[in-house]
Amino acid sequence: MLLQKEGFPEEDILVLCTITNIHYHSVFAKLDEYGKSGLIHISEISPGRIRNIRDYVVEGKKVVCKVLRVDKNAGHIDLSLRRVNDNQKRKKVNEIKQEQKAEKIIEQIAKQNKLDPIKLYKELTGKIFDKYADLTSCFKDVVKDTDLLERLGIPKKTADQLVDIIKVRFKEEDVIIGGTFHLQSYRPNGMEIIKKALIDGESVDDKITIRYAGGGSYTVSVTSKNYKDAEKILEKSMKKVLAFTEKDLGEGTFERAE
Repeated sequence: MLLQKEGFPEEDILVLCTITNIHYHSVFAKLDEYGKSGLIHISEISPGRIRNIRDYVVEGKKVVCKVLRVDKNAGHIDLSLRRVNDNQKRKKVNEIKQEQKAEKIIEQIAKQNKLDPIKLYKELTGKIFDKYADLTSCFKDVVKDTDLLERLGIPKKTADQLVDIIKVRFKEEDVIIGGTFHLQSYRPNGMEIIKKALIDGESVDDKITIRYAGGGSYTVSVTSKNYKDAEKILEKSMKKVLAFTEKDLGEGTFERAE
């Protein structure tokens, strides 16, 4: 990675590390984004008793750790492996991969123009990082706003070259929101009433999907290009679905997914 963050990481954040040394009761790991070393005590490797620490870690292996404690004066960083779940691990690894993909674009531009990639990286991020925490979030905005880089102070020639590649490498991502309907009808034909309500809710837009989840519950998801449109579609669908409760002796609630 070209990115090397200055200073120490904040406590409780996730960091990508490389295992460097394994001892009987502890493991040392290099924090890839910070260029500093941290320690993982055996009790933070995995839940339960560990007979052989090498059954869990190997030198050179990339791992995602949680920062437990930071002592800036002593230069100590305590890390944990066991406090990172699979979902957090996947998310962090994906973030790193996305940032590396963004860095590769800068390396390509440097090669095209016979420039030092590290020097170009520092010049560009010196402007981009004033507004963005990373290249990935900036480049995703560039897909929607191709003049963004110039407004950030990047020379037009370089900005145009970057935009051409960014539009290919970073496709505009869809926004997905949704939740769960919990529906019940006390009419003899209650199932037909609920089915019609769900059909009405799904007919609001072709971007919405409603599926039976069991026990009177139905999941709904809306896929759109931006949150504003997705929210409008979901709100309209929700009103359609829950309308039956006012006239057909039914009960209905909607639980928003986080």
